[in-house]
Amino acid sequence: MKKIQMVDLQSQYAKIKDVVDPSIQEILESAAFINGPKVHQFQKNLEDYLGVKHVIPCANGTDALQIAMMGLGLQPGDEVITADFTFAATVEVIALLQLTPVLVDVDPVTFNIDVEAIKKAITPKTKAIVPVHLFGLPAEMDEIMALAKEHNLYVIEDNAQGIGSSYAHKDGTKSKTGTIGHVASTSFFPSKNLGCYGDGGAIFTNDDDLAHTIRGIVNHGMYKRYHHDVVGVNSRLDSIQAAVLDAKLPHLDSYNKARRAAAKKYNEAFANHPKIATPTGLEAHDADDSHVFHQYTLNLKDVDRDALVAHLQANNIPCGVYYPIPLHNQKAYQDERYNEADFKVTNQLVQSVISLPMHTELDEEQIEFITTTVLNFINQN
Repeated sequence: MKKIQMVDLQSQYAKIKDVVDPSIQEILESAAFINGPKVHQFQKNLEDYLGVKHVIPCANGTDALQIAMMGLGLQPGDEVITADFTFAATVEVIALLQLTPVLVDVDPVTFNIDVEAIKKAITPKTKAIVPVHLFGLPAEMDEIMALAKEHNLYVIEDNAQGIGSSYAHKDGTKSKTGTIGHVASTSFFPSKNLGCYGDGGAIFTNDDDLAHTIRGIVNHGMYKRYHHDVVGVNSRLDSIQAAVLDAKLPHLDSYNKARRAAAKKYNEAFANHPKIATPTGLEAHDADDSHVFHQYTLNLKDVDRDALVAHLQANNIPCGVYYPIPLHNQKAYQDERYNEADFKVTNQLVQSVISLPMHTELDEEQIEFITTTVLNFINQN
């Protein structure tokens, strides 16, 4: 059995190196390192894939979130509602812009932001909602968009973990995540479903005026060289990363299909175990690619999670705890407004979740070894 990795980027690269290597060599020879033809080519191809009017590449996913908020013209003191159970970047940029983060609980089954909790958190100061498509499963976008329309709020999709996933609307139509809200951000960090070989990100929108504003923001506020029309930042996707992403983009659907196949094998191994809740959304959405399994995360019951982590590591099986501390309890984001009673689900999840290896190169032998090791520990303890 080959070595188990949390993400096996080496094996994935080996299958596309005949495309990646010449593309990078072409950039080295042309010296078009910044904003070169490869960036524009990838941008256009991603727009076509997503079915969105505008993709604006940038330097990383955190920048993408920040720039999206800057483009909307949010002002210091404006309240932005987002999920308590997610990576810190989502709330980090809210604080950096001197906006007021409002953290709310998540759904116990999907782990995505709880719509009822959003409703309770809306005040006259609320200006935006940031749903996170956590672990690759779309948030309840129809309900969130309806709520935003009712209260005249912006919706900024955090699609860092969900690229390639499809959301099934209640009317039977489907949209790619990242194309439903007013604006969206994504990350191309190497371990993402569509990842580059460094840092990278992008902003998506169907709003022509917003896209124009954002294009200025990412380039020091310039639309014409040395003419700074808006306050901007320096955040660009370099050509080498764009070449890698463009080589991977035609494989994204097959990558996500491989992740779903691995998740299905995991689910089958853990089926009906009283101490293991497997991820939702696989069987019901297998055909429409709703869940793209950026992470495969179990929710354990009456199991010493940390002891299981140590047991897996002792057996050379990597794993992760996403996330071990709620954002509302992080030192940087603590606020006397928060009441622990409002975070019952998040407070439970941080004690009980564990993420197993998930990537495009997992094979049956590896999955069998991982699941057997997990089950042996749980059944014996």
